[in-house]
Amino acid sequence: MTKQSVDRAVFDNVMVPNYNPQQMVPVRGRGSRIWDQDENEYIDFAGGIAVTALGHSHPALVNTLKEQAENLWHLSNVFTNEPALRLAQKLTAATFADKVFFCNSGGEANEAAFKLARKYSYDNFGPQKHEIISFEQSFHGRSLFTVSVGGQKKYREGFEPVPAGITHLPFNDIEALKAAISERTCAVVMEPIQGEGGIINADPAFVKAARELCDEHNALLVFDEIQTGVGRTGSLYAYQQLGVTPDILTTAKALGGGFPIGAMLTTDKCAVSLNFGTHGSTYGGNPLACAVAEVVIDHINQPELLEGVSAKRKLFVDGLEAINAKYGIFQDTRGLGLLIGVELIEKWQGKAALFMAAAREQGLMMLVAGPKVLRMAPSLIIPDQDIVLGLEKLDAAIAQVLASEA
Repeated sequence: MTKQSVDRAVFDNVMVPNYNPQQMVPVRGRGSRIWDQDENEYIDFAGGIAVTALGHSHPALVNTLKEQAENLWHLSNVFTNEPALRLAQKLTAATFADKVFFCNSGGEANEAAFKLARKYSYDNFGPQKHEIISFEQSFHGRSLFTVSVGGQKKYREGFEPVPAGITHLPFNDIEALKAAISERTCAVVMEPIQGEGGIINADPAFVKAARELCDEHNALLVFDEIQTGVGRTGSLYAYQQLGVTPDILTTAKALGGGFPIGAMLTTDKCAVSLNFGTHGSTYGGNPLACAVAEVVIDHINQPELLEGVSAKRKLFVDGLEAINAKYGIFQDTRGLGLLIGVELIEKWQGKAALFMAAAREQGLMMLVAGPKVLRMAPSLIIPDQDIVLGLEKLDAAIAQVLASEA
């Protein structure tokens, strides 16, 4: 069958306009390099928004996908399958969790987590204990429930009325949390690093206080590790660097290395409340996704790879400091591991997209986290020479923007 020729213009004709993708159309990726329809080459600092943690077309993932595709693609959840069982075993062995629920995305994992938090409290304390505390600037997904828990009003506008019983507090404010939490609180939900909110690190003292307050009020602590999980911060999950263990953790993005999969991890104590028939997912735990994710976990959950994340971060940070010494446009560098955010100085705040567009023109794919933060979330195994070359392209992009705006 001959493939129909398509280009970026087709998007505007046939796709709902909730996205506005770049004008180039990527067609091929290897490692940390991407090529578009015109064979232009790009260094990939975006990683599919912290997804392609082992780069593009990693041989082990490609081979696993091909092998599984020859055997079994899909079963209904009337049955289980070997890849799902092996992956669940590895996730529970490597984390605090006793039980796993599989789905297809981070939003679905969070939907499951929030439903579980309410159901657990309903079962153990009654319907009055249903309130969820979340934080300003947070992002937890695009379903009506998850966008309501998320702390960015712009994503809720136009979709009201949204689910009730959700409070948003300033992030890292212990006193505000102390004042708001009560016997009606069923869960406190947080990202160890707020991703879409601007790469804002949780203060370890704040996380510790949240754990203590949840214990005091019989509330569950939920960590959204959709973006920080699967090696991104230099440990398999970021909570392992914070000295605080949640009751529920959500993971997706890098878990499949680019193949869609999400998971909710929790304890035996909580899991019992998602009893037979209370929640489900047609594609959740499908053999293709779980087979790939098992290999992702096998590759990433290795000391040498996780230690390498910190070394590569230093190369990034040193390079960004050198760029800033030339141009003086960054006021802060945040994040952990290879989740990196640089905040622009006040003069350039609101214009982060200009730098992202210029970077693309220079042959660099990168991200923003809001209008004032440049974000990088590359492959965890990006070659050092690609980091150096990508930073050279970023340098050229910044020079381009400064010249055009002069």
